[in-house]
Amino acid sequence: MNSIFAAIILGIIQGLTEFLPVSSSGHLEITTFILEAFGSEGLPEKNILMTVVLHAATALSTIIIFRNEVTQIFKGLLQFKWNKEFRFSLKIIISMLPAILVGIIFNEQIDTLFGGRILLVGSMLIATGLLLFIADKAKNTTQSVSFGQSLIIGIAQAIAILPGISRSGATISTSVILGIDREKAARFSFLMVVPLIFGKMAKDILSGEISSESAALIPLIAGFVAAFITGLIACKWMISLVKKSQLKYFSYYCFTIGILAIIFTVL
Repeated sequence: MNSIFAAIILGIIQGLTEFLPVSSSGHLEITTFILEAFGSEGLPEKNILMTVVLHAATALSTIIIFRNEVTQIFKGLLQFKWNKEFRFSLKIIISMLPAILVGIIFNEQIDTLFGGRILLVGSMLIATGLLLFIADKAKNTTQSVSFGQSLIIGIAQAIAILPGISRSGATISTSVILGIDREKAARFSFLMVVPLIFGKMAKDILSGEISSESAALIPLIAGFVAAFITGLIACKWMISLVKKSQLKYFSYYCFTIGILAIIFTVL
């Protein structure tokens, strides 16, 4: 299979699943497994540089859509005054802490969870579906994220390191179950991951495992563009769906894909 086509497919998958609550890591694992089954050699997703590029694309799409909120975060940190912007910045920082700690303490163990563990992915997709279904039944409110809630949401994000657990699904569902306004929950979920994405990118780059020859330029560009454009569309769409209380449809999807993945693995 052409590496450019594979890069575009992976870019679209990344762009969609980074924002839609269906697990980007789980779908990339499943997609890679399927592409390999059809004889695709040298899949670009296996290359660390391609992974960095795809995440950079979705991070950029998030920054563009939430440029006003991102500006407020930087403004709050720079002013260092106990105002609305500074408090929001602190909540974002607090939400990051659990994932950072898990990443530091269990770095090697996390790596072993990836690499074709389709049974695990299927099981976690079912868990994601259950969480989305419960959240969809929660009452809508106008409540904002508190400091304590930001930590709980951060813990949900840390758990979502498991392949098959949707990060956006876990954080948005947890927020809604806690009684937070649905639109505010979605915005907080998408903003809280941006610093972590850049941190992970920096870690991968500084690891020394990336070389200029680790991936061809054209597939990298193709993957970036596909992930960026798809991410812009998916992010706006997801906010609209959360506001309309339509998470249950994603829960049905996660149940279906999870069950199919388990059946395929067992058979």
